[in-house]
Amino acid sequence: MPHRSSNPPSPARPSAVAQRRAVIDIGTNSVKLLVADVTADDVVPVLETSRQTRLGQGFYETHRLLQKPILDTARTAGEFAARARAEGAAHVRIIATSAARDALNAAELIAAIEEAAHGKVEVITGDQEADWAFAGVVSDPRFAHAVLILDIGGGSTEFILGEERRSLFRHSYKLGTVRTLEKHPIPDPPTAASLAAYREHLDTFLADQVEPQLGPVLRALHQRPVLVGTGGTASILSRVHLATDAFERDAIEAVRLKPSELTAHLENLWMLPLEARRKVPGVPAERADVILPGIAILEAILRQFALPEFQVSTRGLRFAALKP
Repeated sequence: MPHRSSNPPSPARPSAVAQRRAVIDIGTNSVKLLVADVTADDVVPVLETSRQTRLGQGFYETHRLLQKPILDTARTAGEFAARARAEGAAHVRIIATSAARDALNAAELIAAIEEAAHGKVEVITGDQEADWAFAGVVSDPRFAHAVLILDIGGGSTEFILGEERRSLFRHSYKLGTVRTLEKHPIPDPPTAASLAAYREHLDTFLADQVEPQLGPVLRALHQRPVLVGTGGTASILSRVHLATDAFERDAIEAVRLKPSELTAHLENLWMLPLEARRKVPGVPAERADVILPGIAILEAILRQFALPEFQVSTRGLRFAALKP
C-alpha cells in the first residue's frame, strides 16, 4: 500500500525552495517508489510505495532473468513513473541494483523498463548503493555517532561503517534475502534443524568473507557501533515488534531491539507455517517467505560482531538518490 507522509513539509524559505522529485528503485525482490520534496538540506517524503515483482526468481542457477519477472518489473516501473509524474514530480530517476548488475541478460530488462517508464535506467554499483545508503541514514541526526548500517536487499547486502557522519568502510556482499532463499530453501513448516542450518551458513559466510575486511576497522573505533537497518527487512521487523501493519515512520524508527529480542522474533516467526506468517501483524503477505532469511541475517551480524542493539532507519539509498 502507498504511504503518504503524515508530516507535510513546512513552508520553504525563499532560499530553500523545494523541488518535487521521484526515484524508482528496481531491486531483486521488489520495485519501490519514493516521491518527495527536496531541498539542499532535506528530503520530505510525499508518497512511498512498493510492489514485489521477485525479479530474482530462478536467477541464481542460470544468472539469467526470467521473462515474466522482467515484464512484471517493467510494467510496475511504468505505473510508478506515471504515478510520480501525476504527483507533480519534475524529475523521475530510475535506478537498478543487484539483479541488474549480475544478470547476463540485463540489457533485456533495461530496455523493457525504459520503454515502459519513458526514462533512462541507471545500474548502480555496489559501492554506489552503499554510499547512498550511508548518506540517507546519516541525514538523520540520531545517527551521527558510530553506526554499522545494513541495507539488506534481495540479492546483496551493503555494510557501511561510519562515525561522526564519516564513512570508514563500505562493501556490497552477495548476501540477500532472495539469493539466500533460492540457494537454501526453507521447508514449510520450517523446522528447528533448518534454522540451525541457516545460522551455520550465515556464521560461516560472515566469518570467511565479512569479518576479515570489516573486523579490523570495527575494532579500531573508540566505541561499539549500533546496528542500523534500512530497507524492507528492517522496517518489517520493527512493525512485527509493534504488532502493527501501519507504516508510521516515527514509531518504526523509535524501536530498539536487544539481540535477545531480535532472536525471539526470529524464532517465533521461524516456527510458523507460511500461511500463518502471512497473518502476523507487520508482515506483508507477499514477503512472508523472504522475511525469515532477512531477520536471520540481522541476527547473525549482531552475533558475529557482538553489537549491543538494533535500530531502524526509514531513510536509505532512495533519499540520497533524490538529491540533484
